[in-house]
Amino acid sequence: MIRLGFDELLAATGARAAGRTEGVGDLLLRGVSTDTRLLQPGELFVALTGPNHDGNRFAAQAVERGAGALLLAEDAPLPPGGLGVPVARVASPRRALGELGAWYRARLHADVIGITGSCGKTSTKNMLAALLAERLRTTASPASFNNDIGVPCSILGAPAQTEALVLELGTSAPGEIAALCAIAAPTAGILTGIGASHLAGLGCIEGVAEEKGALVEAVPAEGFVVLGASCRFTPLLRERARARTITFGLDGQGDLTATDLCFHPWGTAFQLRGTYGEHEVHLPLLGQHMVQNLLACLAACQGLGLRLAEVLPAVARLGETRGRLARREAGGVLILDDTYNANPESVRAGLGVLAALPGRARRALVLGDMHELGPASNDLHAEVGAQIAGAGLDLFVTVGRRARAAAEGALAEGMDATRVHAVPDLDAAQQVLLERVSSGDVLLIKASRAAGLEALVTRLEEACSTGCSVGSPSG
Repeated sequence: MIRLGFDELLAATGARAAGRTEGVGDLLLRGVSTDTRLLQPGELFVALTGPNHDGNRFAAQAVERGAGALLLAEDAPLPPGGLGVPVARVASPRRALGELGAWYRARLHADVIGITGSCGKTSTKNMLAALLAERLRTTASPASFNNDIGVPCSILGAPAQTEALVLELGTSAPGEIAALCAIAAPTAGILTGIGASHLAGLGCIEGVAEEKGALVEAVPAEGFVVLGASCRFTPLLRERARARTITFGLDGQGDLTATDLCFHPWGTAFQLRGTYGEHEVHLPLLGQHMVQNLLACLAACQGLGLRLAEVLPAVARLGETRGRLARREAGGVLILDDTYNANPESVRAGLGVLAALPGRARRALVLGDMHELGPASNDLHAEVGAQIAGAGLDLFVTVGRRARAAAEGALAEGMDATRVHAVPDLDAAQQVLLERVSSGDVLLIKASRAAGLEALVTRLEEACSTGCSVGSPSG
């Protein structure tokens, strides 16, 4: 965690001192916080503003909580007597937070691995951090801290002794990845894949590739970049790279590859082949896409000079990430909670899990709205519905206005109308499921986080834990 003097704060951000200034040269700040609820004594409070909040209004509360100093906007009012702690003023505390993160990053003697992609960023970040922790002092972004606030906060939270810093880098508009890389200065990068995500800001899949490729360009020549062998944009990304590239894929594609995949209710087994040699691997996570995420992590370990024997034992201890194909049991129904995020690629990955999972009587999918798809949203939902029609599901339920187009796409492709239900809200979805899903079935619940379908998972668990009876699926 960062330790900095007040004078260093001013130099790093270009801020000016205000309020009480005596003795500030000896002041040592013990961390940075943007939330008074989480602020610890001696930390710097950075007052961020946004459409629905103004952190400057909480300056007095931050002092009451023990803040060592405040970073406020130039025009933020102070009480006549001041606040009793040193104050630094800047035009934009949000920009200053990034500058402070870049300042501390330059003082860390650590490999910084940036991870971006259309899906799988958080799962890959968590996997890689767990593997690297076997051999290196490792720090990773908490939760999904991947924007211009989360990335500097992740850097500022890294202990000075950190040897590997794993950062998730997100985007919804052109230029954001490049800006985050300017703060993080990555020495390595992983691009999990490129698909139809954040099209509202990036316009088209080519725009996604252009934006994500900024990470590839940011990695210096002495570093490395991990890319998917089967991605159609990989040849173009390789041309943009200054660093060496390591590729991963399935069935012989890439420098590191997985073959002979076998799915079971407790995870996935496969043969790992590459420059490491050949090994049988048991991953306690579901899905072909999770295998590819693991391959990307192992490729990064290779890039960092670690031997396979040093990191493979940790694979068996990898845990689920909440809302990302997390397994839940309710009334004998296996629920796959994949409600954190959704785009067409991740829905197809979820379908692959449903299709490959053995030992279940019937298979059902609940699909909520996929957000941030821009003008193509209706068509992309319909295309997903057409693919669902061919997946052999026993029940398909859509929740929400956007997702209705997926139901229409499935019906247009010939899916039995008795198996398709387009409902407006969670109440209706819960009613359909309790009537039609029974013990022994598997149910995938998938949506963008804004759709709020994690509440449906909770409702089903609670309903079945109170002894509810469930019906039989139609068809």
